Amino acid sequence: MKKQLLLIGFIFLSCVGFSQNGINKDLKIELDSIMKSDQILREYINFDTTEDRKKEILKEIGHENDPTFRKRIWKVMNAQDSINLIKVEKIISIYGYPGKSLVGEPTNESAFYVIQHSSEIAKYLPLIKEAAEKEEILFTKYAMMLDRSLVQQGKEQIYGTQGQGKEITNKKTGKKEFFDYISPIQNPEKVNKRRKKAGFTTTVEENAKEIGIEYKVYTLDEIAKIN
Repeated sequence: MKKQLLLIGFIFLSCVGFSQNGINKDLKIELDSIMKSDQILREYINFDTTEDRKKEILKEIGHENDPTFRKRIWKVMNAQDSINLIKVEKIISIYGYPGKSLVGEPTNESAFYVIQHSSEIAKYLPLIKEAAEKEEILFTKYAMMLDRSLVQQGKEQIYGTQGQGKEITNKKTGKKEFFDYISPIQNPEKVNKRRKKAGFTTTVEENAKEIGIEYKVYTLDEIAKIN
């Protein structure tokens, strides 16, 4: 009888933190917190974010009385990204990729975004691909990470998800200005068919507009010559 009670107690303790549908509630809460810390600073620097919202964000993160924060935001963001990566890598070492069946949606995207914003994309790209193939995360997320990996390697992207920018000299004024563009794409004439097949609901042109870039087809050589 005692052995049976001990066994029942063990099973109960093993299920703490899990809901009936298999969601690990504690892990979900942790990943939601990580996701918020990843996104809130990026919301702050987004060109669509209003000044009122920026003030709210500063209050949320405890920097409302910090006059130097705007100058330090990239440093703060990089530090937070490093902390988040350490947390996510620990989670992956225990659970594998924390996908839909483990933490639900949209929490299953938390680890993806942390990796996407890190220097470890090459290391984890196969894991993201596997998670996408198992439908633990949307295939479009894998497509975005694949594009970013290719762009980082100086190669053409596949789905047209990545934009870049470089400082150039305006030949008319002689002044420096920032040039934004959608990174060169493999067979750009077929990119929208690839996007649709991958699950994207927008065309490459629409996606470019959403991120504030006027879409134009460039080759790698053309981009290299723009200065």
